[in-house]
Amino acid sequence: MAGQSRKWVILVAAIWIQAFTGTNFDFSAYSSNLKSALGISQVQLNYLATASDLGKLFGWSSGLALLYLPLWSVLFLAAFMGFIGYGFQWLLLQNLISLPHLVVFLLCLLSGCSICWFNTVCFVLCNQNFPTSRALALSLAISYNGLSPAIYNLAAEAISSPESSIYLILNALFPLITSFAALLPILRQPPLQASPQDAVRQDYVLFIILNIIAVFTGMYLLILNSVTTIPSSAMIIFGGALFFLVLPLCIPGIVYAPNWALENIHASSRLQGSEFNLVDIDDLELRKELLIGREEYYENTMNGTMQSEEEKEGLSFYENRLLVLGYEHSARDLVSRLDFWLYYVAYFCGGTIGLAYSNNLGQISQSLGFASKTTELLTLYSSCSFFGRLLSAAPDFFPAKLHFARTGWLAIALLPTPIAFFLLTALSSEGALEAGTALIGLSSGFIFAAAVSVTSELFGSNSLGVNHNILITNIPIGSLAYGLLAAVVYDRNIKSSGLSTDMETVDGVSICMGRQCYAQTFLWWGVISLFGLLSSGILFVRTKPAYDRFEENRILTTDSVY
Repeated sequence: MAGQSRKWVILVAAIWIQAFTGTNFDFSAYSSNLKSALGISQVQLNYLATASDLGKLFGWSSGLALLYLPLWSVLFLAAFMGFIGYGFQWLLLQNLISLPHLVVFLLCLLSGCSICWFNTVCFVLCNQNFPTSRALALSLAISYNGLSPAIYNLAAEAISSPESSIYLILNALFPLITSFAALLPILRQPPLQASPQDAVRQDYVLFIILNIIAVFTGMYLLILNSVTTIPSSAMIIFGGALFFLVLPLCIPGIVYAPNWALENIHASSRLQGSEFNLVDIDDLELRKELLIGREEYYENTMNGTMQSEEEKEGLSFYENRLLVLGYEHSARDLVSRLDFWLYYVAYFCGGTIGLAYSNNLGQISQSLGFASKTTELLTLYSSCSFFGRLLSAAPDFFPAKLHFARTGWLAIALLPTPIAFFLLTALSSEGALEAGTALIGLSSGFIFAAAVSVTSELFGSNSLGVNHNILITNIPIGSLAYGLLAAVVYDRNIKSSGLSTDMETVDGVSICMGRQCYAQTFLWWGVISLFGLLSSGILFVRTKPAYDRFEENRILTTDSVY
Protein backbone atom coordinates (compact mmCIF):
# COMPACT_ATOMS: atom_id res chain seq x y z
CA MET A 1 0.00 0.00 0.00
CA ALA A 2 2.91 2.35 0.74
CA GLY A 3 4.28 1.75 -2.75
CA GLN A 4 0.89 2.48 -4.29
CA SER A 5 0.64 5.82 -2.48
CA ARG A 6 4.25 6.81 -3.10
CA LYS A 7 3.87 6.54 -6.86
CA TRP A 8 1.24 9.28 -6.67
CA VAL A 9 3.70 11.51 -4.86
CA ILE A 10 6.03 10.88 -7.81
CA LEU A 11 3.26 11.97 -10.19
CA VAL A 12 2.69 15.16 -8.18
CA ALA A 13 6.44 15.84 -8.34
CA ALA A 14 6.24 15.46 -12.14
CA ILE A 15 3.28 17.88 -12.15
CA TRP A 16 5.32 20.45 -10.22
CA ILE A 17 8.24 20.10 -12.60
CA GLN A 18 5.99 20.58 -15.62
CA ALA A 19 4.11 23.51 -14.08
CA PHE A 20 7.28 25.53 -13.49
CA THR A 21 9.43 24.56 -16.48
CA GLY A 22 7.33 25.80 -19.42
CA THR A 23 9.72 28.74 -19.55
CA ASN A 24 9.80 29.00 -23.35
CA PHE A 25 6.14 30.09 -23.41
CA ASP A 26 6.87 33.55 -21.98
CA PHE A 27 9.48 34.50 -24.61
CA SER A 28 7.03 36.99 -26.13
CA ALA A 29 6.78 38.83 -22.80
CA TYR A 30 10.39 40.05 -22.99
CA SER A 31 11.28 39.56 -26.68
CA SER A 32 10.73 43.23 -27.58
CA ASN A 33 13.09 44.32 -24.78
CA LEU A 34 15.64 41.75 -25.91
CA LYS A 35 15.35 43.08 -29.46
CA SER A 36 15.96 46.65 -28.28
CA ALA A 37 18.86 45.72 -25.96
CA LEU A 38 20.69 43.91 -28.76
CA GLY A 39 19.63 46.33 -31.51
CA ILE A 40 18.68 43.47 -33.84
CA SER A 41 16.16 42.96 -36.63
CA GLN A 42 13.03 40.82 -36.50
CA VAL A 43 14.83 38.06 -38.44
CA GLN A 44 17.64 38.01 -35.86
CA LEU A 45 15.08 37.96 -33.05
CA ASN A 46 13.48 34.96 -34.72
CA TYR A 47 16.83 33.16 -34.49
CA LEU A 48 16.75 33.64 -30.73
CA ALA A 49 13.21 32.24 -30.53
CA THR A 50 14.35 29.30 -32.66
CA ALA A 51 17.37 28.71 -30.42
CA SER A 52 15.11 27.84 -27.50
CA ASP A 53 13.30 25.28 -29.64
CA LEU A 54 16.61 24.13 -31.13
CA GLY A 55 17.42 22.63 -27.75
CA LYS A 56 15.07 19.80 -28.68
CA LEU A 57 17.58 18.68 -31.30
CA PHE A 58 19.77 17.73 -28.36
CA GLY A 59 16.99 15.97 -26.47
CA TRP A 60 18.79 12.67 -27.03
CA SER A 61 21.54 13.94 -24.70
CA SER A 62 19.19 13.62 -21.72
CA GLY A 63 18.58 9.96 -22.55
CA LEU A 64 22.32 9.43 -22.87
CA ALA A 65 22.89 11.12 -19.51
CA LEU A 66 20.37 8.78 -17.88
CA LEU A 67 22.50 5.80 -18.95
CA TYR A 68 25.33 7.00 -16.71
CA LEU A 69 23.75 9.30 -14.14
CA PRO A 70 20.92 8.90 -11.59
CA LEU A 71 17.63 10.58 -12.37
CA TRP A 72 17.97 13.23 -9.66
CA SER A 73 21.30 14.45 -11.05
CA VAL A 74 19.82 14.80 -14.55
CA LEU A 75 17.04 16.88 -12.98
CA PHE A 76 19.52 19.26 -11.37
CA LEU A 77 21.68 19.48 -14.48
CA ALA A 78 18.56 20.67 -16.30
CA ALA A 79 17.86 23.21 -13.56
CA PHE A 80 21.39 24.65 -13.68
CA MET A 81 21.35 24.85 -17.48
CA GLY A 82 18.22 26.99 -17.24
CA PHE A 83 19.68 29.01 -14.37
CA ILE A 84 22.74 29.93 -16.46
CA GLY A 85 20.83 30.43 -19.73
CA TYR A 86 18.13 32.71 -18.36
CA GLY A 87 20.31 34.30 -15.68
CA PHE A 88 22.78 35.80 -18.12
CA GLN A 89 19.96 37.08 -20.33
CA TRP A 90 18.52 38.84 -17.26
CA LEU A 91 21.89 40.42 -16.54
CA LEU A 92 21.95 41.65 -20.14
CA LEU A 93 18.56 43.37 -19.86
CA GLN A 94 19.64 44.91 -16.56
CA ASN A 95 22.61 46.48 -18.41
CA LEU A 96 24.98 44.73 -16.00
CA ILE A 97 26.79 42.92 -18.82
CA SER A 98 27.08 43.27 -22.59
CA LEU A 99 26.73 40.21 -24.82
CA PRO A 100 26.90 39.75 -28.58
CA HIS A 101 24.01 38.20 -30.51
CA LEU A 102 25.82 34.86 -30.91
CA VAL A 103 26.35 34.43 -27.16
CA VAL A 104 22.68 35.21 -26.46
CA PHE A 105 21.77 32.65 -29.13
CA LEU A 106 23.84 30.03 -27.28
CA LEU A 107 22.23 31.00 -23.96
CA CYS A 108 18.76 30.53 -25.50
CA LEU A 109 19.92 27.18 -26.85
CA LEU A 110 21.08 26.11 -23.38
CA SER A 111 17.77 27.20 -21.86
CA GLY A 112 15.82 25.24 -24.46
CA CYS A 113 17.93 22.17 -23.81
CA SER A 114 17.13 22.40 -20.09
CA ILE A 115 13.39 22.26 -20.89
CA CYS A 116 13.92 19.10 -22.91
CA TRP A 117 15.85 17.49 -20.06
CA PHE A 118 13.07 18.34 -17.62
CA ASN A 119 10.54 16.73 -19.98
CA THR A 120 12.63 13.57 -20.24
CA VAL A 121 12.76 13.28 -16.44
CA CYS A 122 8.95 13.55 -16.28
CA PHE A 123 8.46 11.00 -19.08
CA VAL A 124 10.71 8.52 -17.24
CA LEU A 125 8.92 9.06 -13.93
CA CYS A 126 5.49 8.45 -15.48
CA ASN A 127 6.65 5.43 -17.50
CA GLN A 128 8.34 3.77 -14.53
CA ASN A 129 5.57 4.27 -12.00
CA PHE A 130 2.44 3.92 -14.18
CA PRO A 131 3.16 1.13 -16.70
CA THR A 132 -0.52 0.23 -17.20
CA SER A 133 -1.89 3.78 -17.18
CA ARG A 134 0.98 5.53 -18.89
CA ALA A 135 -1.19 7.68 -21.18
CA LEU A 136 -3.25 9.05 -18.27
CA ALA A 137 -0.18 9.89 -16.19
CA LEU A 138 1.64 11.53 -19.09
CA SER A 139 -1.29 13.63 -20.27
CA LEU A 140 -2.04 14.83 -16.72
CA ALA A 141 1.57 15.80 -15.96
CA ILE A 142 2.25 17.36 -19.37
CA SER A 143 -0.97 19.39 -19.20
CA TYR A 144 0.41 21.44 -16.29
CA ASN A 145 3.22 22.67 -18.53
CA GLY A 146 0.60 24.83 -20.24
CA LEU A 147 -0.04 26.68 -16.96
CA SER A 148 3.53 27.97 -16.69
CA PRO A 149 2.90 31.37 -18.37
CA ALA A 150 -0.13 32.05 -16.16
CA ILE A 151 1.85 31.14 -13.02
CA TYR A 152 4.83 33.25 -14.08
CA ASN A 153 2.55 36.17 -14.96
CA LEU A 154 0.98 36.07 -11.49
CA ALA A 155 4.41 35.90 -9.88
CA ALA A 156 5.61 38.89 -11.93
CA GLU A 157 2.54 40.93 -10.96
CA ALA A 158 2.93 39.96 -7.30
CA ILE A 159 6.52 41.24 -7.34
CA SER A 160 5.22 44.43 -8.99
CA SER A 161 8.15 44.94 -11.31
CA PRO A 162 7.53 47.25 -14.28
CA GLU A 163 10.30 45.54 -16.26
CA SER A 164 9.58 42.53 -18.46
CA SER A 165 13.04 41.19 -17.56
CA ILE A 166 11.45 39.90 -14.34
CA TYR A 167 10.31 36.88 -16.37
CA LEU A 168 13.92 35.94 -17.06
CA ILE A 169 14.95 35.87 -13.39
CA LEU A 170 11.82 33.87 -12.57
CA ASN A 171 12.66 31.46 -15.41
CA ALA A 172 16.10 31.02 -13.85
CA LEU A 173 14.98 30.50 -10.23
CA PHE A 174 11.61 28.71 -10.24
CA PRO A 175 12.78 25.47 -11.95
CA LEU A 176 15.74 25.25 -9.58
CA ILE A 177 13.52 25.66 -6.51
CA THR A 178 11.07 23.11 -7.90
CA SER A 179 13.90 20.61 -8.42
CA PHE A 180 14.72 20.78 -4.71
CA ALA A 181 11.02 20.29 -3.87
CA ALA A 182 10.82 17.20 -6.13
CA LEU A 183 14.09 15.68 -4.92
CA LEU A 184 12.78 13.65 -1.96
CA PRO A 185 9.93 11.89 -3.87
CA ILE A 186 12.36 11.01 -6.68
CA LEU A 187 14.90 9.55 -4.24
CA ARG A 188 12.14 7.48 -2.57
CA GLN A 189 10.60 5.95 -5.68
CA PRO A 190 8.66 2.74 -4.90
CA PRO A 191 9.90 -0.57 -6.35
CA LEU A 192 8.19 -1.79 -9.51
CA GLN A 193 5.43 -4.28 -8.79
CA ALA A 194 2.25 -5.62 -10.36
CA SER A 195 -0.85 -3.77 -9.20
CA PRO A 196 -3.85 -5.77 -7.90
CA GLN A 197 -7.20 -5.18 -9.60
CA ASP A 198 -8.53 -3.10 -6.70
CA ALA A 199 -5.52 -0.81 -7.04
CA VAL A 200 -6.09 -0.50 -10.79
CA ARG A 201 -9.68 0.61 -10.13
CA GLN A 202 -8.49 3.06 -7.48
CA ASP A 203 -5.96 4.42 -9.93
CA TYR A 204 -8.76 5.11 -12.37
CA VAL A 205 -10.77 6.95 -9.70
CA LEU A 206 -7.72 8.94 -8.63
CA PHE A 207 -7.00 10.00 -12.20
CA ILE A 208 -10.58 11.27 -12.52
CA ILE A 209 -10.25 13.26 -9.27
CA LEU A 210 -6.85 14.67 -10.25
CA ASN A 211 -8.14 15.70 -13.67
CA ILE A 212 -11.07 17.48 -12.01
CA ILE A 213 -8.60 19.34 -9.76
CA ALA A 214 -6.56 20.21 -12.85
CA VAL A 215 -9.64 21.66 -14.56
CA PHE A 216 -10.40 23.83 -11.51
CA THR A 217 -6.75 24.92 -11.41
CA GLY A 218 -6.86 25.94 -15.05
CA MET A 219 -10.15 27.81 -14.66
CA TYR A 220 -8.85 29.54 -11.53
CA LEU A 221 -5.75 30.82 -13.33
CA LEU A 222 -7.58 31.71 -16.54
CA ILE A 223 -10.32 33.74 -14.83
CA LEU A 224 -8.41 35.39 -11.98
CA ASN A 225 -5.22 36.10 -13.92
CA SER A 226 -6.90 38.85 -15.91
CA VAL A 227 -9.00 40.48 -13.17
CA THR A 228 -6.22 42.27 -11.28
CA THR A 229 -2.86 43.92 -11.68
CA ILE A 230 -2.63 45.01 -8.03
CA PRO A 231 0.42 43.36 -6.40
CA SER A 232 -1.38 42.45 -3.14
CA SER A 233 -4.25 40.79 -5.01
CA ALA A 234 -1.82 39.04 -7.36
CA MET A 235 0.06 37.70 -4.35
CA ILE A 236 -3.14 36.21 -2.90
CA ILE A 237 -4.12 34.67 -6.25
CA PHE A 238 -0.58 33.29 -6.65
CA GLY A 239 -0.90 31.70 -3.20
CA GLY A 240 -4.16 30.12 -4.30
CA ALA A 241 -2.43 28.70 -7.37
CA LEU A 242 0.25 27.14 -5.16
CA PHE A 243 -2.52 25.63 -3.00
CA PHE A 244 -4.05 23.97 -6.06
CA LEU A 245 -0.62 22.58 -7.00
CA VAL A 246 -0.13 21.10 -3.51
CA LEU A 247 -3.71 19.78 -3.23
CA PRO A 248 -3.08 16.63 -5.38
CA LEU A 249 -0.70 15.42 -2.65
CA CYS A 250 -3.63 14.96 -0.26
CA ILE A 251 -5.98 13.01 -2.56
CA PRO A 252 -4.12 9.64 -2.70
CA GLY A 253 -3.86 9.60 1.11
CA ILE A 254 -7.61 10.16 1.46
CA VAL A 255 -8.43 7.40 -1.03
CA TYR A 256 -5.96 4.87 0.38
CA ALA A 257 -6.68 5.58 4.06
CA PRO A 258 -9.70 3.20 4.39
CA ASN A 259 -7.80 0.33 2.76
CA TRP A 260 -4.74 1.02 4.86
CA ALA A 261 -6.85 0.92 8.03
CA LEU A 262 -8.59 -2.25 6.89
CA GLU A 263 -5.29 -3.98 6.16
CA ASN A 264 -3.88 -3.03 9.55
CA ILE A 265 -7.01 -4.23 11.36
CA HIS A 266 -6.91 -7.48 9.40
CA ALA A 267 -3.22 -7.99 10.14
CA SER A 268 -3.82 -7.32 13.83
CA SER A 269 -6.66 -9.84 14.01
CA ARG A 270 -4.50 -12.51 12.37
CA LEU A 271 -1.61 -11.84 14.76
CA GLN A 272 -3.96 -12.32 17.69
CA GLY A 273 -4.87 -15.79 16.41
CA SER A 274 -8.36 -14.92 15.33
CA GLU A 275 -10.22 -17.58 13.37
CA PHE A 276 -11.96 -14.91 11.34
CA ASN A 277 -10.53 -14.06 7.90
CA LEU A 278 -11.79 -11.23 5.75
CA VAL A 279 -10.91 -13.15 2.57
CA ASP A 280 -10.03 -16.67 1.64
CA ILE A 281 -6.24 -16.75 1.19
CA ASP A 282 -6.29 -19.39 -1.56
CA ASP A 283 -8.85 -17.44 -3.55
CA LEU A 284 -6.83 -14.27 -3.07
CA GLU A 285 -3.63 -15.88 -4.35
CA LEU A 286 -5.46 -17.35 -7.36
CA ARG A 287 -6.95 -13.96 -8.17
CA LYS A 288 -3.54 -12.31 -7.90
CA GLU A 289 -2.09 -14.83 -10.37
CA LEU A 290 -4.91 -14.14 -12.81
CA LEU A 291 -4.52 -10.37 -12.49
CA ILE A 292 -0.76 -10.47 -12.82
CA GLY A 293 -1.19 -12.63 -15.89
CA ARG A 294 -3.63 -10.12 -17.27
CA GLU A 295 -1.23 -7.22 -16.74
CA GLU A 296 1.61 -9.18 -18.35
CA TYR A 297 -0.63 -9.90 -21.31
CA TYR A 298 -1.49 -6.21 -21.58
CA GLU A 299 2.15 -5.18 -21.49
CA ASN A 300 3.19 -7.89 -23.92
CA THR A 301 0.44 -6.93 -26.33
CA MET A 302 1.53 -3.28 -26.20
CA ASN A 303 5.14 -4.32 -26.77
CA GLY A 304 4.27 -6.74 -29.55
CA THR A 305 5.64 -9.84 -27.77
CA MET A 306 2.50 -11.98 -27.82
CA GLN A 307 2.56 -12.40 -31.59
CA SER A 308 4.68 -15.01 -33.27
CA GLU A 309 7.55 -13.96 -35.50
CA GLU A 310 5.43 -14.68 -38.58
CA GLU A 311 2.63 -12.48 -37.25
CA LYS A 312 5.05 -9.69 -36.43
CA GLU A 313 6.48 -9.69 -39.92
CA GLY A 314 3.11 -10.06 -41.61
CA LEU A 315 1.22 -7.58 -39.49
CA SER A 316 3.90 -4.98 -38.88
CA PHE A 317 5.56 -4.77 -42.26
CA TYR A 318 2.74 -5.62 -44.63
CA GLU A 319 2.61 -2.82 -47.20
CA ASN A 320 4.68 -0.67 -44.78
CA ARG A 321 1.58 -0.33 -42.62
CA LEU A 322 1.34 -0.64 -38.83
CA LEU A 323 -1.23 -3.23 -37.85
CA VAL A 324 0.11 -4.08 -34.38
CA LEU A 325 0.38 -1.46 -31.62
CA GLY A 326 3.49 -1.25 -29.50
CA TYR A 327 5.84 -3.08 -31.85
CA GLU A 328 9.32 -1.87 -30.91
CA HIS A 329 11.01 0.18 -33.64
CA SER A 330 14.67 0.99 -33.85
CA ALA A 331 15.62 4.40 -35.19
CA ARG A 332 16.34 2.81 -38.58
CA ASP A 333 12.95 1.08 -38.67
CA LEU A 334 11.26 4.30 -37.59
CA VAL A 335 12.55 6.50 -40.40
CA SER A 336 11.67 3.84 -42.99
CA ARG A 337 7.99 3.98 -42.02
CA LEU A 338 5.49 5.91 -44.13
CA ASP A 339 3.28 6.11 -41.02
CA PHE A 340 6.06 7.87 -39.13
CA TRP A 341 6.47 10.52 -41.83
CA LEU A 342 2.72 11.10 -41.97
CA TYR A 343 2.86 11.55 -38.20
CA TYR A 344 5.90 13.83 -38.53
CA VAL A 345 4.16 16.09 -41.07
CA ALA A 346 0.99 16.24 -38.95
CA TYR A 347 3.01 17.38 -35.93
CA PHE A 348 5.16 19.73 -38.03
CA CYS A 349 2.14 21.44 -39.59
CA GLY A 350 0.03 21.36 -36.42
CA GLY A 351 1.58 21.66 -32.97
CA THR A 352 4.82 23.22 -34.18
CA ILE A 353 3.09 25.94 -36.17
CA GLY A 354 1.11 26.79 -33.04
CA LEU A 355 4.36 27.12 -31.10
CA ALA A 356 5.73 29.48 -33.79
CA TYR A 357 2.58 31.57 -33.38
CA SER A 358 3.11 31.86 -29.61
CA ASN A 359 6.76 32.87 -30.15
CA ASN A 360 5.57 35.74 -32.38
CA LEU A 361 2.60 36.71 -30.22
CA GLY A 362 4.39 39.73 -28.73
CA GLN A 363 5.07 41.27 -32.14
CA ILE A 364 1.65 40.23 -33.48
CA SER A 365 -0.23 42.03 -30.69
CA GLN A 366 2.12 45.01 -30.97
CA SER A 367 1.58 45.36 -34.74
CA LEU A 368 -2.20 45.27 -34.30
CA GLY A 369 -2.10 47.96 -31.61
CA PHE A 370 -2.70 45.65 -28.62
CA ALA A 371 0.80 45.71 -27.10
CA SER A 372 -0.67 46.16 -23.60
CA LYS A 373 -2.61 42.91 -24.07
CA THR A 374 0.47 40.74 -24.71
CA THR A 375 0.63 39.10 -21.27
CA GLU A 376 -3.13 38.51 -21.30
CA LEU A 377 -2.88 36.86 -24.71
CA LEU A 378 0.01 34.70 -23.50
CA THR A 379 -2.09 33.65 -20.50
CA LEU A 380 -5.02 32.88 -22.81
CA TYR A 381 -2.82 30.82 -25.12
CA SER A 382 -1.22 28.90 -22.27
CA SER A 383 -4.53 28.27 -20.48
CA CYS A 384 -6.16 26.95 -23.64
CA SER A 385 -3.04 24.88 -24.28
CA PHE A 386 -3.47 23.47 -20.77
CA PHE A 387 -7.10 22.47 -21.43
CA GLY A 388 -6.07 20.98 -24.78
CA ARG A 389 -3.49 18.85 -22.99
CA LEU A 390 -6.09 17.70 -20.48
CA LEU A 391 -8.49 16.81 -23.28
CA SER A 392 -5.86 14.50 -24.76
CA ALA A 393 -6.62 12.09 -21.90
CA ALA A 394 -10.36 12.03 -22.67
CA PRO A 395 -10.16 8.90 -24.89
CA ASP A 396 -8.78 6.90 -21.94
CA PHE A 397 -11.86 7.70 -19.84
CA PHE A 398 -14.42 6.70 -22.49
CA PRO A 399 -16.19 3.33 -22.23
CA ALA A 400 -14.95 0.52 -24.48
CA LYS A 401 -17.99 0.81 -26.75
CA LEU A 402 -16.95 4.39 -27.57
CA HIS A 403 -13.43 3.31 -28.52
CA PHE A 404 -11.80 5.54 -31.12
CA ALA A 405 -8.20 5.45 -32.34
CA ARG A 406 -5.94 8.03 -30.72
CA THR A 407 -4.67 9.03 -34.16
CA GLY A 408 -8.29 9.92 -35.01
CA TRP A 409 -8.45 12.24 -32.02
CA LEU A 410 -5.17 13.75 -33.19
CA ALA A 411 -6.73 14.55 -36.57
CA ILE A 412 -9.76 16.17 -34.90
CA ALA A 413 -7.47 18.24 -32.68
CA LEU A 414 -5.73 19.70 -35.74
CA LEU A 415 -8.96 21.12 -37.17
CA PRO A 416 -9.09 24.38 -35.11
CA THR A 417 -5.64 25.52 -36.30
CA PRO A 418 -6.46 26.34 -39.96
CA ILE A 419 -9.79 27.84 -38.84
CA ALA A 420 -7.93 30.17 -36.47
CA PHE A 421 -5.36 31.30 -39.03
CA PHE A 422 -7.96 32.01 -41.70
CA LEU A 423 -9.94 33.97 -39.09
CA LEU A 424 -6.84 36.04 -38.26
CA THR A 425 -6.21 36.60 -41.98
CA ALA A 426 -9.69 38.03 -42.49
CA LEU A 427 -10.04 40.05 -39.26
CA SER A 428 -7.70 42.13 -37.11
CA SER A 429 -9.97 43.02 -34.20
CA GLU A 430 -9.16 42.27 -30.57
CA GLY A 431 -11.94 39.67 -30.44
CA ALA A 432 -10.57 37.85 -33.51
CA LEU A 433 -7.07 37.88 -32.02
CA GLU A 434 -8.33 36.40 -28.75
CA ALA A 435 -10.47 33.76 -30.51
CA GLY A 436 -7.63 32.76 -32.83
CA THR A 437 -5.16 32.57 -29.95
CA ALA A 438 -7.54 30.38 -27.93
CA LEU A 439 -8.15 27.96 -30.82
CA ILE A 440 -4.45 27.63 -31.64
CA GLY A 441 -3.58 27.08 -27.97
CA LEU A 442 -6.27 24.42 -27.56
CA SER A 443 -5.18 22.58 -30.70
CA SER A 444 -1.42 22.69 -30.12
CA GLY A 445 -1.81 21.73 -26.45
CA PHE A 446 -3.74 18.58 -27.38
CA ILE A 447 -1.09 17.61 -29.93
CA PHE A 448 1.85 18.17 -27.56
CA ALA A 449 0.33 15.93 -24.87
CA ALA A 450 -1.18 13.26 -27.11
CA ALA A 451 1.99 12.87 -29.18
CA VAL A 452 3.89 11.15 -26.35
CA SER A 453 1.22 8.44 -26.06
CA VAL A 454 0.83 8.13 -29.84
CA THR A 455 4.58 7.63 -30.26
CA SER A 456 4.57 4.96 -27.55
CA GLU A 457 1.58 3.14 -29.05
CA LEU A 458 2.69 3.22 -32.67
CA PHE A 459 6.43 2.64 -32.29
CA GLY A 460 6.96 0.98 -28.89
CA SER A 461 7.19 2.17 -25.29
CA ASN A 462 10.72 0.89 -24.69
CA SER A 463 11.99 3.02 -27.59
CA LEU A 464 10.01 6.09 -26.56
CA GLY A 465 13.00 8.14 -25.40
CA VAL A 466 14.80 7.84 -28.72
CA ASN A 467 11.82 7.80 -31.08
CA HIS A 468 10.01 10.76 -29.57
CA ASN A 469 13.17 12.84 -29.66
CA ILE A 470 13.44 12.02 -33.37
CA LEU A 471 9.84 13.15 -33.84
CA ILE A 472 10.29 16.49 -32.08
CA THR A 473 13.20 17.44 -34.29
CA ASN A 474 10.41 18.99 -36.35
CA ILE A 475 9.95 21.65 -33.64
CA PRO A 476 13.24 23.55 -34.14
CA ILE A 477 13.00 23.06 -37.91
CA GLY A 478 9.44 24.36 -37.96
CA SER A 479 10.20 27.15 -35.50
CA LEU A 480 13.02 28.36 -37.76
CA ALA A 481 11.05 28.01 -41.01
CA TYR A 482 7.75 29.47 -39.78
CA GLY A 483 9.45 32.19 -37.74
CA LEU A 484 11.69 33.12 -40.67
CA LEU A 485 8.65 33.39 -42.94
CA ALA A 486 6.95 35.70 -40.44
CA ALA A 487 10.10 37.76 -39.90
CA VAL A 488 10.78 38.24 -43.63
CA VAL A 489 7.20 39.40 -44.24
CA TYR A 490 7.43 41.66 -41.16
CA ASP A 491 10.73 43.31 -42.18
CA ARG A 492 9.59 43.65 -45.81
CA ASN A 493 6.54 45.61 -44.66
CA ILE A 494 8.81 47.91 -42.63
CA LYS A 495 10.95 48.66 -45.70
CA SER A 496 7.92 49.21 -47.93
CA SER A 497 6.37 51.55 -45.35
CA GLY A 498 9.23 54.03 -45.52
CA LEU A 499 8.24 57.12 -43.54
CA SER A 500 4.53 56.35 -43.56
CA THR A 501 2.41 56.00 -40.44
CA ASP A 502 2.64 52.20 -40.76
CA MET A 503 6.08 52.24 -39.16
CA GLU A 504 7.22 53.36 -35.74
CA THR A 505 10.63 53.62 -34.14
CA VAL A 506 11.15 52.57 -30.52
CA ASP A 507 14.63 52.87 -28.98
CA GLY A 508 16.10 53.05 -32.47
CA VAL A 509 14.37 49.84 -33.59
CA SER A 510 11.82 49.93 -36.42
CA ILE A 511 8.38 48.53 -35.57
CA CYS A 512 5.84 47.45 -38.19
CA MET A 513 2.30 48.58 -37.45
CA GLY A 514 -0.95 47.43 -39.08
CA ARG A 515 -2.67 44.18 -40.08
CA GLN A 516 -0.50 43.85 -43.20
CA CYS A 517 2.49 42.96 -40.96
CA TYR A 518 1.20 39.42 -40.37
CA ALA A 519 -1.82 38.96 -42.70
CA GLN A 520 0.20 37.20 -45.38
CA THR A 521 1.94 35.08 -42.74
CA PHE A 522 -1.41 33.97 -41.29
CA LEU A 523 -2.58 32.97 -44.77
CA TRP A 524 0.54 30.87 -45.39
CA TRP A 525 0.32 29.29 -41.94
CA GLY A 526 -3.35 28.44 -42.54
CA VAL A 527 -2.57 26.70 -45.84
CA ILE A 528 0.34 24.78 -44.28
CA SER A 529 -1.85 23.63 -41.38
CA LEU A 530 -4.28 22.15 -43.92
CA PHE A 531 -1.48 19.82 -45.05
CA GLY A 532 -1.06 18.74 -41.44
CA LEU A 533 -4.77 18.03 -41.18
CA LEU A 534 -4.68 15.96 -44.38
CA SER A 535 -1.63 14.03 -43.21
CA SER A 536 -3.23 13.22 -39.84
CA GLY A 537 -6.37 12.00 -41.61
CA ILE A 538 -4.35 9.58 -43.75
CA LEU A 539 -2.45 8.40 -40.66
CA PHE A 540 -5.75 7.68 -38.90
CA VAL A 541 -7.04 5.58 -41.81
CA ARG A 542 -3.81 3.60 -41.96
CA THR A 543 -3.51 2.92 -38.21
CA LYS A 544 -7.17 2.33 -37.37
CA PRO A 545 -6.88 -1.48 -37.91
CA ALA A 546 -4.05 -1.62 -35.35
CA TYR A 547 -6.14 0.18 -32.73
CA ASP A 548 -9.17 -2.00 -33.49
CA ARG A 549 -7.08 -5.15 -33.14
CA PHE A 550 -5.64 -4.01 -29.83
CA GLU A 551 -9.10 -3.18 -28.48
CA GLU A 552 -10.40 -6.61 -29.47
CA ASN A 553 -7.47 -8.30 -27.68
CA ARG A 554 -8.05 -6.18 -24.60
CA ILE A 555 -11.74 -7.14 -24.43
CA LEU A 556 -10.92 -10.84 -24.92
CA THR A 557 -8.29 -10.68 -22.18
CA THR A 558 -10.72 -9.03 -19.78
CA ASP A 559 -13.35 -11.68 -20.47
CA SER A 560 -10.86 -14.50 -19.99
CA VAL A 561 -9.80 -13.17 -16.58
CA TYR A 562 -13.37 -12.87 -15.31
